[in-house]
Amino acid sequence: MSQLSVQDIKIEDYNYPLPDERIARHPLAERDKCKLLVRDSHGNISEHLFADIAALLPSDSILVYNNTRVINARMRFRKGDGGALIEIFCLEPVSPVDYAVNFASTRECSWLCFVGNSKRWKQGVLTQKVTVGEIEITLTAERTGREGNASVVRFSWDDDNVTFSDVIGAVGEIPIPPYLNRSTEESDSTDYQTVYSHIDGSVAAPTAGLHFTPEVLDRVSQRGIPRRELTLHVGAGTFQPVKSDSIGEHEMHSEFIAVERNLIAELADTSRQVIAVGTTSVRTLESLYHIGWTGEVPQWYPYSEDHPRLSAAEALHCIVDALDRDGLSTLVGDTRIIIAPGYEFKIVKGIITNFHQPQSTLLLLVSAFVGGNWRDMYDFALERDFRFLSYGDASLLLP
Repeated sequence: MSQLSVQDIKIEDYNYPLPDERIARHPLAERDKCKLLVRDSHGNISEHLFADIAALLPSDSILVYNNTRVINARMRFRKGDGGALIEIFCLEPVSPVDYAVNFASTRECSWLCFVGNSKRWKQGVLTQKVTVGEIEITLTAERTGREGNASVVRFSWDDDNVTFSDVIGAVGEIPIPPYLNRSTEESDSTDYQTVYSHIDGSVAAPTAGLHFTPEVLDRVSQRGIPRRELTLHVGAGTFQPVKSDSIGEHEMHSEFIAVERNLIAELADTSRQVIAVGTTSVRTLESLYHIGWTGEVPQWYPYSEDHPRLSAAEALHCIVDALDRDGLSTLVGDTRIIIAPGYEFKIVKGIITNFHQPQSTLLLLVSAFVGGNWRDMYDFALERDFRFLSYGDASLLLP
């Protein structure tokens, strides 16, 4: 399918009725006891338990998941004594721009943020007292610029022994998805993290991974299936609906990715089927191919007909060679890739994913992978009382 044809796709064709009661507000008590829809390579659909997924994976698989960890990105300040409540939602670091360095910052740092109740905070500094461990600090927030519909906010505090990671850990809260239509609860600090998360940076969880437990991961390894990890820090744009009639008018958000050189080399040479856990892992892995031959991932260029037809191995080896020339052990960059019907998958051979919102880019990705036959899967799930969205049930899609 040509680039123009893909851009002409009508988002209304990716709508379906999702009753409110089918949206899971909380996860199951045992995260691996959720339902699992399996769509096999022949298009057959069946129902299983997620706890049994190790036995359902092809024996020649390699499992790749996103190790990002959700940060306490939502902070609330009160303007003056008893004044307006201002919500600051941290999106991505501005200064220092590196996530790890920013989280380790003392005294000050800046982030790109959404500001709630923005009209009530046009100027001035917001201040609050915060207790970090046994240390009381004064935390301030000041708007220093704008980028689109977001603001650059400079945070500062008065103790060299306190890092920004300490600050948001003390004052912030986990930003659960807006469609859950409830406030963050203490349980979300655990429930909304994968068991393998350890790289801080996301403002939303890679939710397909929420179903894994240490026991399930052990069973995967016992089958001789390698487990590998990469990083994509999920941005708030993941919840952004497609508001235009055709997807060509939708601007994809940019997200940070990091993939170790050794994993890229392994993927270049493996004969195993790459099974991606979640759409974030899919987007990262597929972005590698395009980075290999362009050095970047423009939103629509994967659909262009004027690029060289490299094999996946050739493209990945291009990245490895470039990293080796520069003495780097990790590819760090960003991606704006949009995967929609007409996309040709280069690396991913199977996907583990949840059930997504109507008219979302995530549903477009699923449709692209299953050759447009997403409705049969979603009708099956709706008829059999599957739970939907972030805390809902899962699916395993095989080529």
